[in-house]
Amino acid sequence: MTSLFDIYSNDLASFCVSMTLLIAYQLYLARKVRKNPYYTVQAVNVLARTVWVETVMKEGKDILAVQTLRNSTMAATFLASTAVLLIIGVLTLSGQGDKLENTWHALNIIGAKHSELWLGKLLILLLDLFVAFFNFSMAIRVFNHVGYLINVPLSLNHKMICPTHVAVHLNRAGKFYSIGMRAYYFTVPLVFWLFGPHFMLLATLGLIVVLYRLDRAPKILAADYDAASRPKAD
Repeated sequence: MTSLFDIYSNDLASFCVSMTLLIAYQLYLARKVRKNPYYTVQAVNVLARTVWVETVMKEGKDILAVQTLRNSTMAATFLASTAVLLIIGVLTLSGQGDKLENTWHALNIIGAKHSELWLGKLLILLLDLFVAFFNFSMAIRVFNHVGYLINVPLSLNHKMICPTHVAVHLNRAGKFYSIGMRAYYFTVPLVFWLFGPHFMLLATLGLIVVLYRLDRAPKILAADYDAASRPKAD
């Protein structure tokens, strides 16, 4: 066991550091959102979807609801189908590792080059793609449910089919969609890991920088929230 750890130590350390950085980034965002609900784009989208559901159901904008949900379903369907194609591609690649070993490891300076580790890397990449596929599939499922719920007339006064309840379902679909996109983003360091552990670390750092720019809501929203939450002088 000690010898195996020594052989794979650089790759294992790179994987652990990369996962730690990504988890720490997610925890950082969660802490920021607790302090400021408008800190991330995802938090703003939750509010926007809630208000949108209330507006559609109260004003009876059925056509708008159907068109918007159709677009969301089509986007999730495309990404779920892409995940399946990527899964098939990774499975095909796993059977050709012996033929491509010299090419893939040409830039691998500090990492191990054993076939067992290669298959382990592909297995982790497959797991990540399956997470993406599952979440996009669940997003499609919930979007379809919302399509029925949002068109129920408010005049029926149904307690379980009110704007608040429908918004919860829609935001749940949005959450699945967001997790699926996160899984897609995490494929970047995993793919670079195939070329070497040092490439994985560099890709992780680059991904965190890009994600921060994508996740950060416009600063004007944070400024407006701080101004609104600041106690007013008598």
